[in-house]
Order: sequence, then C-alpha cells, then structure tokens
Amino acid sequence: MSRNAKINTLLLLLVAALAVLPLALGLGEGKEEPFAGADAQAEAAITELDPDYEPWFSPLYEPPSGEIESALFALQAALGAGVLAYYFGLRRGRRQGEARAVAAVAAPEPADPEQ
Repeated sequence: MSRNAKINTLLLLLVAALAVLPLALGLGEGKEEPFAGADAQAEAAITELDPDYEPWFSPLYEPPSGEIESALFALQAALGAGVLAYYFGLRRGRRQGEARAVAAVAAPEPADPEQ
C-alpha cells in the first residue's frame, strides 16, 4: 500500500470516528435537543440567566422549519467546501505547471536528425 493510500485510509477512519464517537459515548443524552447548535444552547443559557433579556437584533430571514434551516446550513457548508477545494486545486495545478515548465527548460532538447 502506498504512503498516500495509508494517509487517506487513516484520515477516513478519523472522520468516521469523529462521527460515531459522540453517538457511542452518549454525549448529549438527557438534553431536550441533544445535538442543538451553539446558537440554541447560548439562547437557552441566556434565557436561564436573565429571563427578561431582549435581543438587540432579529434575523433577516427566519426559515419556516428546522429542516429548511438545516438544508440551508448544509448548502452553505457545501459551497464553502467547494470554494476551498477549487482554491487548493488551482494552487496545486499551478505548482505542477510551474514544475513541468522548469523541467522542460532544464531538460536538453533532443538532437534533430534532419540536420
């Protein structure tokens, strides 16, 4: 197995562990919404500390349901991942192109048999 294949396998196992461990260890048990986002947890904590708290701002757009909110969040994450993948792919392609150009300049040209 090549070095890159070993690294990729290790990374996949690490991602799988990060996804499964919170479920296996029971993190979030005993909560109404065990996997609520940080915003919801902060709102609950603030309401508990100061029930009369009034937010300074209201959201520009309030999705009609939690499913739509989750879908929009997933779309935002996918777009961000796409932008990052494009950027890193572009950098790698440029670096490979530069390496090929340097190798082509450094390599001696083959002799022309017609001369």
